[in-house]
Amino acid sequence: MMLGSFSCNENEWLKEEPLSFYTTVNSYTTVSQFRQALNYLYNRLRSVYWNIGDQTDILNFADLAHGGTDMEPVPTKFNNAQTWLVPTNYVVESYWNIAYLSIGNANTIINRIQSSALSDADKAGIEGEALFFRAYWFNFLANLYGGVPVPTEETTAPRTDYVTTPRAGVYGQARTDLERAVTLLSDITATDDGKISIQAAQHLLAEVYISCGEYDKAIAAASAVINHPSMGLMTSRFGSATDKPGDPYWDLFQYNNQNRSTGNREAILVLQYDYKNSGSGISCQMPRNAFPYIQGLQVARTGGGVVAPILSISNSTPENLGGRGIGVFHPTDYFLYDIWGADGTSDYRNSPYIILRDIRIDNPAAAGYGKWLVADGYLEERFKLRNFYPILLKFARTYDLPDDCYVKNADGSFATNAFGEKQVAYAYGSLSSNCSLKDEYLFRLAGTYLLRAEAYIKNSQPDLALADINALRSRANATPAQLSDINLDYLMDEQMRELYFEDFRTVTLMRMGKFVDRTRTCNPKIGDYVGDHQNLYPIPFSEIERNALGKIDQNPGYN
Repeated sequence: MMLGSFSCNENEWLKEEPLSFYTTVNSYTTVSQFRQALNYLYNRLRSVYWNIGDQTDILNFADLAHGGTDMEPVPTKFNNAQTWLVPTNYVVESYWNIAYLSIGNANTIINRIQSSALSDADKAGIEGEALFFRAYWFNFLANLYGGVPVPTEETTAPRTDYVTTPRAGVYGQARTDLERAVTLLSDITATDDGKISIQAAQHLLAEVYISCGEYDKAIAAASAVINHPSMGLMTSRFGSATDKPGDPYWDLFQYNNQNRSTGNREAILVLQYDYKNSGSGISCQMPRNAFPYIQGLQVARTGGGVVAPILSISNSTPENLGGRGIGVFHPTDYFLYDIWGADGTSDYRNSPYIILRDIRIDNPAAAGYGKWLVADGYLEERFKLRNFYPILLKFARTYDLPDDCYVKNADGSFATNAFGEKQVAYAYGSLSSNCSLKDEYLFRLAGTYLLRAEAYIKNSQPDLALADINALRSRANATPAQLSDINLDYLMDEQMRELYFEDFRTVTLMRMGKFVDRTRTCNPKIGDYVGDHQNLYPIPFSEIERNALGKIDQNPGYN
């Protein structure tokens, strides 16, 4: 009764003072906390490229690939853009959400860094990285969706009043962010592996300038990277596998060869992976999706019946195939055969070391044991869609997977096939031969040459574009291009030859307004299933519907 007779200040009594847990108030005060916020943005970017599923399948198609699982009796799912790329599709919404989640986090960092007590040097570096990420996603959104909202302030309350900024304005914001980022970031020679540098921002800025129609500026930004004294195309054998047959292009993709700290002068920005490190639990799943589903193959058995031509132990494949695929991405005939021309396999980018077009039958029970599956006529037509097609080994670790990725016998020794090759174990997830289990490029110098060549073509300087394209063709041991070859279609072919599956092909072609044309021309299996309006993604219907107090415009042609 006595306690009840005393009054108290309830607001003060109920006020929380966070002493042992993080809130939005005390989570952005130290360098370590800002670094953790940036690390989240690095991880989101890595997961978009590596955690491949429905969310990324369509971004690798266009003129480069079609689905190996959705073709019969007529194309469905990924292979039918008119029924798949619609405003209510969850994949369409997923990219939107990923981009705006990252932009929102970047906005918070940019806002909080201004009032923090950090040193000027720490503020500059943190702000520069956050600006890069914001620009990256605004550019991504503009490439894929066109005009979209452009929030640049920290969001502290729910909003339903967004309005569409025209595509040019979205690119303009990315340009502004990158121009400032270049003044804040460190030079690539003073930057750790995997961390954003001035040169990474300049590379992206060159692309943004092209989209803004500022070709002279694009050329200058790309040239600043290309002419940097520490940068250069890798034209000689290097790195961890020089004792094995290969070439300089093949070396670029071998384990531990991607970073500048290992001698790679071509690397600009490399997505990092560390086996069994919880901080990089996602690894690139390209082997799972782009490699054929060899386990489904059958050939004649000696004495009658059929048998798998490749010896399988625990649903595995030999180590020289680089992992276990499920045949989701089937490269187009245009990529596999047409674009290489007379060079054939003399072009390093199409050599047997990097694109494996045939394998020996290693099952002793098979009638063709020891012979070649394709060359000797053992591959049946019905298996060519999903179960066997050329294997893109740039994403494989063919010789040096961690020990626990190999099948072991009861005595602990490695299980091998009849040719003495270790058998690769299969377990779903990123700690498996499903995945590349190595670092992968986001930007490398070859891509900068291609951006500058594009700017030269659009700036009516085809002779200079020719020189840049031939720099890549020379490194690849390919026949030099001629001035009469140089146009945007030839450039897009060269981009495909050099960067296949390293970047999102759909995003590139939508940026250039060429998605519909190139899909129809180069990918006849699915070209008839693309609408005239589909040089842009649809805006997610859910975003338009919930934005009750604003106006987000749907792209033309989408209901």
